[in-house]
Amino acid sequence: MTPKRIPPNSSTRAAIIGAGSWGTTFGKILADGGAHVTMWARRPELALEIAEAKRNSKYLPGINLPRSIGATHEIARALEGADQIYLSVPSQSLRENLKALRPLIVDSDVPIVSLMKGVERTTGLRMSQVIEQELRCDPERIAVASGPNLALEIAREQPTAAVIASRSQETADAVARTARNHYFRSFVNTDVIGTEFGGVLKNLIAVAIGIVDGVGYGENTKASIITRGLVEMTDFAVANGAQPETLQGLAGLGDLIATCQSPLSRNNTAGRLLGQGYSFQDVVKQMQQTAEGLASVAPILQLARESEVHMPIVEQVKMVLDGRLDPRHIAPHLTTDDDTPQEERTNHGQADGGGALRRAFQRAFDQFRNGGRSSSGD
Repeated sequence: MTPKRIPPNSSTRAAIIGAGSWGTTFGKILADGGAHVTMWARRPELALEIAEAKRNSKYLPGINLPRSIGATHEIARALEGADQIYLSVPSQSLRENLKALRPLIVDSDVPIVSLMKGVERTTGLRMSQVIEQELRCDPERIAVASGPNLALEIAREQPTAAVIASRSQETADAVARTARNHYFRSFVNTDVIGTEFGGVLKNLIAVAIGIVDGVGYGENTKASIITRGLVEMTDFAVANGAQPETLQGLAGLGDLIATCQSPLSRNNTAGRLLGQGYSFQDVVKQMQQTAEGLASVAPILQLARESEVHMPIVEQVKMVLDGRLDPRHIAPHLTTDDDTPQEERTNHGQADGGGALRRAFQRAFDQFRNGGRSSSGD
């Protein structure tokens, strides 16, 4: 099935399923780029506030939304005439929401875009895999959006970039043309696996950074964890089918930097509370919005074991969550019990041992040697 082609100059009709901070912000991005946007909110009072007051005071306080944004609590109305459908619900409730969505779009061929950054706890599936499975649709209709995307900063129109990935270049291009305006630029690639895992894995490293921040450690500790965390992210993603260069881009390194350093990050905030001594249950109660990293730790570690990838930083996060490790003991020098000096760019030789980074440097060297030409489509 070929995805519906969206002419570059047409005014796209977009439906956003989910009206939290990121869903509402993405609706603003699309509307500011000229799209006609209808948002679906589970709570009628939130839909009414967005539709009438052009505000979402709970999730985006102080932000005025474009007048062209509409909203409804009836999902069928939100989908009427949609050329593109964007999904922005908590990852653990995606499957349930898709069951309601499927009969309404059974005859549709429009692109389905995931704005979510998580894996399903019970299956370990990425969000695009859950979408394909539950909607029974052509995977070339599915796209994912990722990158350094802190919602409130973007809602304030601070310039940023994102990446849209799809197995279909046509689908990625169509979504990227819609998701751009004077403060937001979308790049494209066809590495869905790497783009999704980048968005998931950076959350886990951000929880670790929040923990050490809550303990009171300084910039050296955080920089060390971010750097070694990127190695873990790359090794894991490559072992599961990703392209290493994707993890060096917006969906990997870019998102990692933004999420780890910003107090706006939910995962960083959750980690900081853990570092200050709150229990996992207390942190969940205090968080007004979902911190996807907390739910993703266990399934990611299960996938890591199946792929024979060693992820010591993520293992330590899991130990803190379980109450088996004092937050003060999470640090780069404690991420191995082996006193043998290790090569910086490897993960002790397991699962291609960090070779992803080495290959990325080699690829860059080869490209330079060949006069800037590259076989990659990125």
